[in-house]
Amino acid sequence: MPRHGGTDPGAVGNGIVEKDLNLKISNYIYNRLNDLGIDAKLTRNSDETLTPSERTKRVLDAFGNNSDVIVLSNHINSGGGNGAEVIYALRNNDTLSKLILRELEKEGQNTRKSYQRRLPSDPSKDYYFMHRNTGNTEPVIIEYGFLDSKGDDVNQLKTKWQDYAEAVVRALTEYLNLEYIPLKETGYYTVKSGDTLWSIAKRYGISVNDLKNKNGITDSKLSIGQSLLIPVKEEKIQKPNTYVVKKGDTLYSIANEFDTTPVDIIKLNNLTNTTLSIGQILNIPSNIPNGENIYTVDKGDTLWNIAKRFNTDINSIKEINQLSNDILSIGQQLIIPSTKTSYIVKSGDTLYSISKKFNKTIDELKNLNNLSNDILSIGQLIKLV
Repeated sequence: MPRHGGTDPGAVGNGIVEKDLNLKISNYIYNRLNDLGIDAKLTRNSDETLTPSERTKRVLDAFGNNSDVIVLSNHINSGGGNGAEVIYALRNNDTLSKLILRELEKEGQNTRKSYQRRLPSDPSKDYYFMHRNTGNTEPVIIEYGFLDSKGDDVNQLKTKWQDYAEAVVRALTEYLNLEYIPLKETGYYTVKSGDTLWSIAKRYGISVNDLKNKNGITDSKLSIGQSLLIPVKEEKIQKPNTYVVKKGDTLYSIANEFDTTPVDIIKLNNLTNTTLSIGQILNIPSNIPNGENIYTVDKGDTLWNIAKRFNTDINSIKEINQLSNDILSIGQQLIIPSTKTSYIVKSGDTLYSISKKFNKTIDELKNLNNLSNDILSIGQLIKLV
């Protein structure tokens, strides 16, 4: 959650405007969490003025008034100190706060303390409204450093804010007992001399706006060494993977999302019933057909040169991977079809339409695939030879 915004700039000094840096940090964390499969929401994604009541209402509306909801309120401090600190609510313990400070220390930031603060007029209540008015949720206020510091905070806030945001992501995944995947394994680019947003977007076949939105960039300024998250196409093939159950999930909805069946998920996870719990980790059956090659897209790859390398054609690659266009992302994984040996069933397909398409008879297809009837399912692999 980016604190301040709109007509409320927060602290200002030494070339840093708190509301803007808060938004950059929050956008970064938001995108990283969603990339890691952790459902996250922002209270604001633009330079918007919010009253305290509007802000806390958006917090409670996001996932409900539940104790398993974590609220990260991002701030930049002022007052001449140096280092980071985290304030947690009276109703919570200091576990998450200490994890955040530990990870910030790993990135070279000085840390002050994690603590609680009480309202002077009523010591039974929290001092900060974000703690006081957010129900049963677990809110932490993160002060990343002082923009008027006499130490090294000012330079670090300008050059290392992404590292600090990543530190919070690490702390949160550890706190939730979830798998942490380093940034370098999720698709990123390090800005070099001469780079522009336009040149980077062109290199990856994406729009400048998508690149800016993914990284919380509000202008066109880049700094050498800056890490940019590269948006990955959502149509990438799901590898054998895991999924973290979110509020509202059912076996049916999860199976539908990953083109599998509830029965297959139950079998793979040895479930004794269909009851799921938030945070539960499920193994997801692979929808990669047996016998096919898997290729990871590298810099400079196109569908044409990949098809040529594997002696297949562009349309076959697009069909088996359900691609709607020719745009590829570095790190994207593609199923490479064995030429004319198999076919993936799509919506509307029948044995008759497939037999006509590949000049086969229905009986030939049924014998090749040991089919006892004409019923097909979307995503099913049909052998052609």
